[in-house]
Amino acid sequence: MKKLKKIFTLISIALLLFVSGCGWPGLGSTSKDTIKVASLSTTESMILAEIIMQLISHETDHSTEIVNNLGSGQLVHQALMNGDADIASANFTGNELITTLNHAPIKDEQKANRVVTKLYKKRFDQTWMPTYGFADTYNMLVTQETAKKYHLNKISDMKNIASKINIGADNIWVNRPDDGYEPFAQTYDFKFKRVYPMQIGLVYSAVAAGKMSAVLGYSTDGRIKSYNLKILPDDKNFFPPYDTSMVVNNSLFRKYPELKPLLHRLDGKISVSTMQDMNYQVDNNLREPADVAKEFLNKHNYFRGDK
Repeated sequence: MKKLKKIFTLISIALLLFVSGCGWPGLGSTSKDTIKVASLSTTESMILAEIIMQLISHETDHSTEIVNNLGSGQLVHQALMNGDADIASANFTGNELITTLNHAPIKDEQKANRVVTKLYKKRFDQTWMPTYGFADTYNMLVTQETAKKYHLNKISDMKNIASKINIGADNIWVNRPDDGYEPFAQTYDFKFKRVYPMQIGLVYSAVAAGKMSAVLGYSTDGRIKSYNLKILPDDKNFFPPYDTSMVVNNSLFRKYPELKPLLHRLDGKISVSTMQDMNYQVDNNLREPADVAKEFLNKHNYFRGDK
């Protein structure tokens, strides 16, 4: 019996070592050096996280993984601060100024980028990378039929019908004190009949189905193209700039300095139309974010030879 127990113990130890060596979740130390990319639950953030992860995996020997489906920018920020993630895939200047930094809105795009870059380094020891090249800002959206019926070409044109129509908007935006609904109404000098707070993913189908006369959505969302919606330009420049960038813990750059020039390859490389099309591929054509990201990187040869 003692011999059998000894054999069983040896087998158990061998299995544990084998599983640990294979990187079984929760065992071993392989995850310690894994570079983790945090992503919001949005299609866009997931695609960008895949682009970052695949770029690192393809061009280096580092292992990577995505910390996915975080529900807010605050959760992403906390993940970086806690060391649960190393890189945030999508941060927006206008949003982070107000929420994370508790700073007043800055309408000047270049100044906004300078301020977030400086304060993220000073307060959090993080690098706010240069923009990918696009801004994911708020846009007022209507159907082509509604635009034609009421002669809507910009947000100001809604003034004559605003008191008669209902709109749907991101529930985060509705109550924001600095760039939310109330200051929006003051800037444009009109109020809608009712504003329905909604999950951002539902606003596009709501306006397309006629359940809302207009909605507030994001400029790069692929569903704008899916539903053939019309964007009404923000002619009074109410919305702050929402240039999109990744944010990196400086501890990662100190540990792996070769990552800095690698990640800089993405500076200014993604336009609004390119991001909207990638979102469209996932949301409308039901492709996986990983496949869309890989196609993008392959098309550009992983941006070799750039910065």
